[in-house]
Amino acid sequence: MSYLESLRVFVRVIELGSITAGGRDLRLSPAVASNRIKDLENRFGLRLLNRTTRRLTPTEIGRAFYDHARRVIDTLDEAEALVSSYSGKPQGVIRLTAPLGLGRRLIAPLIPRFCDDNPGVEIRLRLSDRSVNIVEDAIDLAFFLGEPADSALKWRKIADCPRVLVAAPSYLEARGRPASLEDLAAHDCLLLRYPRSPEYYWVLETEDGPRKMMVSGRFDTDDGDVLRDWALAGHGIANRPRYEVEAELASGALEVVLPAHPPVTAQFGCLTPHRRLQDPKVRMFADFALRELRPRF
Repeated sequence: MSYLESLRVFVRVIELGSITAGGRDLRLSPAVASNRIKDLENRFGLRLLNRTTRRLTPTEIGRAFYDHARRVIDTLDEAEALVSSYSGKPQGVIRLTAPLGLGRRLIAPLIPRFCDDNPGVEIRLRLSDRSVNIVEDAIDLAFFLGEPADSALKWRKIADCPRVLVAAPSYLEARGRPASLEDLAAHDCLLLRYPRSPEYYWVLETEDGPRKMMVSGRFDTDDGDVLRDWALAGHGIANRPRYEVEAELASGALEVVLPAHPPVTAQFGCLTPHRRLQDPKVRMFADFALRELRPRF
């Protein structure tokens, strides 16, 4: 493995916080990734990382070296992007992230088609309903539901994404159908939560504008598909994107709850670090996703 490839391993290990995670991201075994770090340390005769059984942190010189190595890799990636823009044949890796349900249903099916048309491109898709630090995790393109707030990122809207409150008929027959927003307090609301998540609330439409409703329930999870499955099984009321439960609503397996007060419509789009948007392959995938996904909403 070349010195440059060892630099890539070192950078990803620092960014992801472990040799195992850094190696996995580059499709290397932990042993190979560890050897690449040792090669760098032997080259300089300096320790770049402090290793304990619980944590891996850069030394002072390791942190300084990371800053320079990151710039070297960014410069190389920009040079490759420039060559690709002239050749018309995109090359290299695109790192994507998306929420679990959205990623499975909408983003994952696009990837084989895009790669068939662009055989020089590799795509690495990471799915999670937890928040992701796009810059620190070196993400090229993040698909997103909600209201983007980070001005350091470029936002491209794909479509408005209506949301609905849904529950199984069996649950509503047993517990009653809410007639007002206040009735939600007497119901089991199925919550999308994760460690260190803020207090939980739903923002619902009213005649006077959006209203924040504090809700609670016995179950919570960090996987939106689990919420849908719990709703289907009759365990409570879930707040889901409409596209995700369209088939269940059509079949009668789920019903819309409080149709006069739907959750506030979310924006569906993609976020990109500004410098990544200059990469033709990233821009091409974003354009491709917009063309393919807009008609679905």
